[in-house]
Amino acid sequence: MARKRIDGGAIAIGVLAVIVLALVGSWAWSRFAPMRPVHGNRPARIVRVQILNGSGEPGIGTRVASYLRDGGYRVVEVRNADRSDYFASMVVARRSELSLAREVAHYLGGPPLVQQAWQGDLADVSVVIGTDRSRLRIEP
Repeated sequence: MARKRIDGGAIAIGVLAVIVLALVGSWAWSRFAPMRPVHGNRPARIVRVQILNGSGEPGIGTRVASYLRDGGYRVVEVRNADRSDYFASMVVARRSELSLAREVAHYLGGPPLVQQAWQGDLADVSVVIGTDRSRLRIEP
């Protein structure tokens, strides 16, 4: 009785197809997931936040990121801003809908809100930390 030989290329294609389906499913879930219930000051849905330190003070971006994570926000990037002499801290809405940026601004104690929509998929909101960082609420 002859045994059927399994082709290695077919197995590799099958494994690759499963990986691609998992990645597409993960992306779709993170992008279109149902709203989470609100608990206190926690956001109703996952809000992706980018932190840009423009204050010149080392480590302040990490502190703001930690505070936002404690509040239920998903911090996707922490880095220095294009300059280190921003006077005012601000929350930048990266989508045409301002509600997510308003949530973040409220959680941080009310810094000014600016709308600058972009096509990137990195973050919904950017927080630019300026030299007035002491006005931000970054501790519980």
